Amino acid sequence: MTIQTIFTQALTGQRPGTSGLRQKTTAFMQPMYLENFVQALLDVLNNGVVDGRYLRGQTLVLGGDGRFYNRAAVQTILKMAAANGVGRVLLGQGGILSTPAVSAVIRSRQAFGGIVLSASHNPGGPQGDFGIKYNASNGGPATETLTEAVYAKTQTLVQVRCSDAPDMAIDQQGVQWMEQMQVEVIDPVADYAALMRSLFDFDLLRSMFARGFTLRVDAMNAVGGPYAKAILETELGAPVGTVVNAIPMEDFGGLHPDPNPVNATELMTCMAGVNAPDCGAAMDGDADRNMILGHNFVVSPSDSLAVLTAHARLIPAYREGLVGVARSMPTSAAVDRVASALGIDCFETPTGWKFFGNLLDAGRVTLCGEESYGTGSSHVREKDGLWAILFWLSLQGATGRSIESLVREHWRVYGRNYYSRHDYEGIPLDVANALMADLRAKLPTLQAQRFGERMVMLADDFSYLDPVDGTSSQHQGIRLIFDDGARIIFRLSGTGTDGATLRLYLERYEADPVQQDMPVQKTLADLATVAEQVAGIRVRTGMATPSVAT
Repeated sequence: MTIQTIFTQALTGQRPGTSGLRQKTTAFMQPMYLENFVQALLDVLNNGVVDGRYLRGQTLVLGGDGRFYNRAAVQTILKMAAANGVGRVLLGQGGILSTPAVSAVIRSRQAFGGIVLSASHNPGGPQGDFGIKYNASNGGPATETLTEAVYAKTQTLVQVRCSDAPDMAIDQQGVQWMEQMQVEVIDPVADYAALMRSLFDFDLLRSMFARGFTLRVDAMNAVGGPYAKAILETELGAPVGTVVNAIPMEDFGGLHPDPNPVNATELMTCMAGVNAPDCGAAMDGDADRNMILGHNFVVSPSDSLAVLTAHARLIPAYREGLVGVARSMPTSAAVDRVASALGIDCFETPTGWKFFGNLLDAGRVTLCGEESYGTGSSHVREKDGLWAILFWLSLQGATGRSIESLVREHWRVYGRNYYSRHDYEGIPLDVANALMADLRAKLPTLQAQRFGERMVMLADDFSYLDPVDGTSSQHQGIRLIFDDGARIIFRLSGTGTDGATLRLYLERYEADPVQQDMPVQKTLADLATVAEQVAGIRVRTGMATPSVAT
């Protein structure tokens, strides 16, 4: 075996987005596309960019969600890691590790960092999407400082270092060697399962299933399946078949692994039936997102974060209370009211889990969440789908109440934040950028403007000053906040690969219990009309309706 130096040239389009570099799988399969990005990452990590520490001789965690090209990418990365001085790689068996499990392994094994191969909730397969991101030693996504350094390196890269070693056996646990690098193939579930045992009362959960509690979890043919099967069915005693679509497939069996009512139609139908299980749930491609359902009842992500915050003391890991909570700016303000009642801080951050990392590391927050079906806590530095499912199961076990009754009681106490996200997908980039630029230009004229009975109290382009390290993030979304607390938010997503995705968020608060059971889209229709009046989405995009409305 020898280490080869392969000459290359810089490639365009390798700037990481909200969650790393995502492109069509065919883009990653182009000659040197993956290799260039990985070499740029390894160069940056070997140049002391991370707190003056160097990757050489250190331990990396590696794994992905099992989508098409995952196994091939693992082999390439192993050979490049060996050629660039990595001392040890902890690889999930079969190249599999969920995103929260990568974070858990990094933290439990005190690794230097980890590489996650996933495009999360995006479709898989040869014509689908692929992605790669780096997680730091805290287990969380890389900072913008590091990702920008990697992007800059991709623009000047001239050579790649790679071993000519044969492919490694990755389907059996054990230790192997490549060059001077040790590769340990590990059980992908073990570290994560041990962490869950430390957080939740597994005896309580076992007793629920022993008494006949019923659950249906749709793993959407994605990486969460093995984790849910091992923990829910094998360890906690849920009946075999509780977890459906449990075997990871390279194309997710044709499913779109995004856990929302539009994509999880099989689960929605099941939970609307006469003999529906007591609880329903779904996870996404890399198992960091979740959707929670009761009988014919969908829990919005914003309400989920608020309810978990309100009842956190019922969970062993949070029995002493929460130090604070955080939400992404587009997420509804439901959790703000709970935090105020509990007397704890509530932080509003840009979208992207990396912004929660500093708050978690500094001990400023315990729980955090975002509007796109992501919730998590200080146990890892990623959102965590199965953790959220275990949390909701625990609340039902501890209170003896159904999901719907827990949420409705929450609305009665704190009021309801009617909330919806409308996604307009596949918009040409120039059209999307022009729409946002025009909105920014309009902001001064929108201030104090009246729309029907509402008046705009704040019109701005959200910026964030990190309270821990003082870094600033600009242009994080256009906000219109009205005098009655209603909000309209426009933002371009950073996770798509085909054109741009415009996300429109609508929110209205309702304190009167009598008015808390109205159809969501009907209740928010007047705000949708204002959004169209302000932005002209239909005319500019040619889309009469959103691609997805949740």
